[in-house]
Formats: sequence, C-alpha cells, structure tokens
Amino acid sequence: MATLVGTQSSIVDAIQDLVELDYDAVEAYAAAIKRIDNESYKAQLREFKADHERHIKELSELLRRRGEDVPEGPSGKQWLTKGKVVIANLVGEKAILMAMKSNEVDTNTAYERMVNRKDKWADLLNIVDRGLQDERRHKAWFESVTH
Repeated sequence: MATLVGTQSSIVDAIQDLVELDYDAVEAYAAAIKRIDNESYKAQLREFKADHERHIKELSELLRRRGEDVPEGPSGKQWLTKGKVVIANLVGEKAILMAMKSNEVDTNTAYERMVNRKDKWADLLNIVDRGLQDERRHKAWFESVTH
C-alpha cells in the first residue's frame, strides 16, 4: 500500500492525514503484538507502538493550538495495515514482521515528505524530524530481523 500522506495541497490536510496514518500504525502494532510469541520482538513492537502514540499526541496538540480539527482515530486504511498483519499470522511470525516492515515503509515515506515540504510550519519541523528519525529506526530494525 503506497501512502499519499504528505502530498496534500494543504499542510493542515497533510498533518491530519499523518495523524490518521499514525493511528493506523498503532492498530497494526496492537494486532502484531497479539500474534507474536517472541518476547524480545514483542518488547520492541511495544516501543515502536509507543513512538506512534507519541507522534499522534504531538501532532494533535499542534493542530489544537492552531485551532484545526484533530482526527480522533484511524483512517479507513487501518484495515489494510492491520489486515496485512492478520493475514500474515496464518504463515507465522516472520510474515507478521514482514507485513509490519511494509507498513513502516509507508510511514517513512510520509514523514520524509513532511520534512521536505516547503510550507511546513516552524513548530512542525521538530515534530516531523523526530518522527522521521523514529520511522527510520523502526524500518532498520524490521530489516534486521526479516533479512
């Protein structure tokens, strides 16, 4: 699933869609954590889920401060991100991790686009830059355990 987050013409729409994408990620992490037996992997997934929850909190607070609408949950695409994990469960843990890695490719793309937007607000830059660093770390970990 290739994401379009970050391509919106309005920075507000892009941020709102990014919040929804992070909600989607939280749902996918919750599904993966339920289906993984390896305690070390579960601990890492919980940490990554907490990063996405922090992204939601920071981006939502920014939107509120600016008087914008704040998404309260995942987009309709949550079934795609979460669904990959549920289907992968039929094959095993490695397949679940591969599904999560593909989800992280989307979040990396979205955060890269947000960092590179010319119209981003000054108070958004630190949030999306920190988020991009998190996403790169997530993706690198998934690559290390799925090679």
